Amino acid sequence: MKLSFKALALATAASFATIAPAQSQDLTPINLSYQPALYWALPFYLATEFGWWAEVGLDPSFTTFPAGAPQIAAAQANDWDVGGTGSVPAVLGAARFGLQTIGLTNDESAGNALMATNDAIEEFRANPESIRGQRILLTTNSTVDFATQSCLEQWGLSQSDVEYVNLAQAQVITGIIAGEAKLAGVWAPNTYTLQERANSDYLCSGADAGAIVPGALVVRPGFAEEHPDRVARVLAAFLRGVVWAKENPEEARRHLVDFYSEGGVEISDAAVNAEFELRPTFPLEEQLALLDRSAGDSQVDQWLTAIGDFMTSVGTTETTPVAADFINPTFMQMVMDDPELRAFANNE
Repeated sequence: MKLSFKALALATAASFATIAPAQSQDLTPINLSYQPALYWALPFYLATEFGWWAEVGLDPSFTTFPAGAPQIAAAQANDWDVGGTGSVPAVLGAARFGLQTIGLTNDESAGNALMATNDAIEEFRANPESIRGQRILLTTNSTVDFATQSCLEQWGLSQSDVEYVNLAQAQVITGIIAGEAKLAGVWAPNTYTLQERANSDYLCSGADAGAIVPGALVVRPGFAEEHPDRVARVLAAFLRGVVWAKENPEEARRHLVDFYSEGGVEISDAAVNAEFELRPTFPLEEQLALLDRSAGDSQVDQWLTAIGDFMTSVGTTETTPVAADFINPTFMQMVMDDPELRAFANNE
């Protein structure tokens, strides 16, 4: 049975902003997607752990992927409805089949980095020209590809000046440990793994090169048109996780360790702290401010257009998608405009 969010009962007469859990038979199925053992996906995990999905009337199933490219291919096949992914696959999905970006998971500019082994890093830092001709192990058509090419560009180099080796992130780590290259493009928490287990360190991050790398909340265009209320409810649960983690930092860190462990990643205390410190997240009001077009292109428009231009420059897409055609603030605004959803998203 389809149950509108407005029909959900209030928990108490005195607390009109609190949503009562729906009965199991009234929950609406939805297929969600994310990448496990990544910091920005923690709100999906928290919503499951704390039963928030049921409180907004949803019964989710989850499909996870090791990277964005296969995730986007699965969305095109209608294998999932709403999810989180990197900004490069979000733009790729927009260009290929109209995938809509409806918010941000986090700013992961500092978490996408070109790293170098410690026996070579000082030479690379002192003389970036020495990077010419080097092999770089990385996952292409990804956020770390964007960050890596931005780093190369600031040194007067380009992709054609190095040898790209396209690998999954786990293979990149294995390759560096095995001595197959001195340079690797990885995203967190793989950055910490290279630091702690592969005698490597940051050579240049996206933040260092001025390459803003936001993570994207996305929805299939057909699902967005048919079920806007469900999309808004997913956002409310995700945003509650963002706020809860900010309000409960120590407990959030413990949950992140558990979340990573379930995804097969063991992470040190130092790496956990780095995740929270280096990757800003955005509650509801901040999301809307970043999506605001009242004075022209929004901040999100500008960030994803820059990423689209990069993808066009390397031949991944023929043209850069027009931001207004695929960045859709409607669903975030729905959360703000509904008093119950807004209170839920703000963990009030």
